[in-house]
Amino acid sequence: MNASPTSGLGPEFAGRTGAILERLNQLYPALIDLSLGRLEHLLARLGHPERHLPPVIHVAGTNGKGSTCALIRAIAEAAGWRVHVMTSPHLVHVTERFRIAGKIVTESELAEVLEEVERANDGAPITVFEVLTAAGFVLGARHPAELMIVEVGLGGRYDATNVLARPAACAIASISMDHEAFLGDTLEKIALEKAGIIKDFVPVATGRHPTDVMGVIARVAAEHDAPLWRRGHEWSITPSPDGTRLIYRDGEGMLELPHPGLPGPHQVDNAGLAVATLRASGLSLPAQAWAGLADAHWPARLQQLHGALAHLLPDGWDLWLDGGHNPGAGEALARVMQEWSDRPVHLIVGMKQTKDASGFLAPLLPHAASVQAVAEPEQHLALPVADIIAAGQGRVTAGPTIKQALEHLSRDMPAQPPARVVICGSLYLAGVALQQDGWVAT
Repeated sequence: MNASPTSGLGPEFAGRTGAILERLNQLYPALIDLSLGRLEHLLARLGHPERHLPPVIHVAGTNGKGSTCALIRAIAEAAGWRVHVMTSPHLVHVTERFRIAGKIVTESELAEVLEEVERANDGAPITVFEVLTAAGFVLGARHPAELMIVEVGLGGRYDATNVLARPAACAIASISMDHEAFLGDTLEKIALEKAGIIKDFVPVATGRHPTDVMGVIARVAAEHDAPLWRRGHEWSITPSPDGTRLIYRDGEGMLELPHPGLPGPHQVDNAGLAVATLRASGLSLPAQAWAGLADAHWPARLQQLHGALAHLLPDGWDLWLDGGHNPGAGEALARVMQEWSDRPVHLIVGMKQTKDASGFLAPLLPHAASVQAVAEPEQHLALPVADIIAAGQGRVTAGPTIKQALEHLSRDMPAQPPARVVICGSLYLAGVALQQDGWVAT
């Protein structure tokens, strides 16, 4: 969906690409028409690159869609395929949004494509996300590949990526309350927006959803004669009896799978969704491809840091980063913290102004040894520290920055037993943390 301007683009839009995007941001439409017409007109002027892509997997959801994309990519690359991936948002630099034939696009190539898109747009009203989507399709059409994975930006029905007319398959990951101002104030309304990516006769795979949400998805799928692959119905995934493997089953048979490379119990659902989506697509994969699940990685999704920030902690302590930022993400992180009960877990929380801090913190507080609120100066639309403290039921103190919070822990907490620290609450905060830690996208 293209309902929020990208004003205040920030330092992440730097260099030549940043200058182009700053210019294009001035063209933001005065009126929001909730349609795909602007982008469709622009794509027509570009020669309809969206019609010349390799087979596409289109992924929507509130939580887990980025991880599902990463898992699908890992499987496909283990098959020896060249894979394009288009995701959002980026963490440090806009080039992260476009992985072309396995490699992040260079800034010079992205700048050239953005200038081409800018010329084709010819000053017409447009959003930056629409421009970036058009650029991704140009890149995807220009380079040979066996598969392209496209993550929905916001919602689904009116998201710019939904100009894709005939993907090979769609996937709908976990749905939670988020972006209510644009998607609706109930899970059923949000589910209807997410289900907007379903196309006539195109298979759609889903993870585990509440009954009312699943009912919405099933109704939309039936309206489009879209084959539905639901966890617990058309497919299942469970641990093997000895816990060393995962057992996946669907109508085509059984697979023994490795545990996914992404940590956290919620990633089992995402791994199953990735497998189900590929199986539903009809694309033929060799048997060794499924082993690729173990090699999946996705930054800022329960990612362990080892750089400059980690070195501020006592020896033996671990530093983790998670970009989850809504109540569903809080519940997923709480399940991880339950599994980490062998060591104290300290949280460093920074959020965006539009997010539900109370809803995110509520499932986490019972499992946290301490919680510190932060707001980095360069963090886009950071929620004030005082607001996070107010949402924290008397359990939250001021960081007020990441480095200060880490220094507080190193100075004031007992060094034994070694603890875990998790920076969480915002992908924008995660981007700042990755920069401070010295992370470079590869």
